[in-house]
Amino acid sequence: MKAIMMTAVGTPDVLQLQDIDEPNISTATQVKVRLKAAGVNPVDTKIRQHGLLYDMPLPAVLGCDGAGEVVEIGSAVSQFKLGDKVWFCHGGLGREQGNYADYTVLDQRWVGLMPETASFVEAAALSLVLITAWGALFDRGGLQAGQTVLIHAGAGGVGHVAIQLAKLKGARVITTVSSEHKAEFVKALGADEVILYTQRDVADAVNELTDGNGADVVFDTVGAAVFKQSIAATAHFGRLITLLDPGELNLAEARMRNLLIGFELMLTPMLRDLPEARDKHLDILKQCAQWFDQGLLKTYISEQLPLAEAIKAHQLIEAGHSSGKIVLTL
Repeated sequence: MKAIMMTAVGTPDVLQLQDIDEPNISTATQVKVRLKAAGVNPVDTKIRQHGLLYDMPLPAVLGCDGAGEVVEIGSAVSQFKLGDKVWFCHGGLGREQGNYADYTVLDQRWVGLMPETASFVEAAALSLVLITAWGALFDRGGLQAGQTVLIHAGAGGVGHVAIQLAKLKGARVITTVSSEHKAEFVKALGADEVILYTQRDVADAVNELTDGNGADVVFDTVGAAVFKQSIAATAHFGRLITLLDPGELNLAEARMRNLLIGFELMLTPMLRDLPEARDKHLDILKQCAQWFDQGLLKTYISEQLPLAEAIKAHQLIEAGHSSGKIVLTL
């Protein structure tokens, strides 16, 4: 089969299209999937830059997000049949094969039925970002109806689904973007107020919009500098959730505000082999599939590229400021 192999740690050029053996079912509860699309996420580029997340040898196939068709099932598989259209977030971290490939094999426990109205490309774009946004907003952030949430980088892969999930919860959404074009995009997704961070101090703008109270929940999808700025934008007794390492900070103001600070790394259940936590991920995808089919949730694909152009996909992500998701098609 064709697969994109990470042959070394380094620039996007270390990604090479190669012919490798197809994976085979090895346990009774596994399914084999002919992949139709694979989502490309920033974590893929970080692994390529810094190395696999397991102590395993290269080469390796990257890609956590996948969508495709079930073509073979193990003797004890009870949840799926041949021809089922499925989506999942599995592999691509250095131990199990990722989804930049024609086929993959995984246990039925980690697979969900795609939304009936979604294309393979749409489904492949959604799994990781939906699980990430849900975990940050609801599990770590405790977001409730009527609360105000600040979502940084609302036009990004995680941000654009986080806006929609927060609105489905009944929250007021403030988000940040870099341009007027992106402002129109996030308004169409349901954002109530939009701050152009290139033109205004974000904390000042949030406090102005909230009568000086700040946001009940702040979701940082960017990193250390934004996390630091976000402390002053978070309400007293509020919650500040980040996807990244905020680095060394003076947390005196966060302490004075009695903030709950949380981290969201949706890869933890895979990396630490926590099956019950991964079960929750499938519950999230099941609920989100219903919302997608009801027209309450959608994804934006900024680039749809053939598998052979994985290098370009990584270059686009590393250039930054892209909207929505990038997907490889097979």
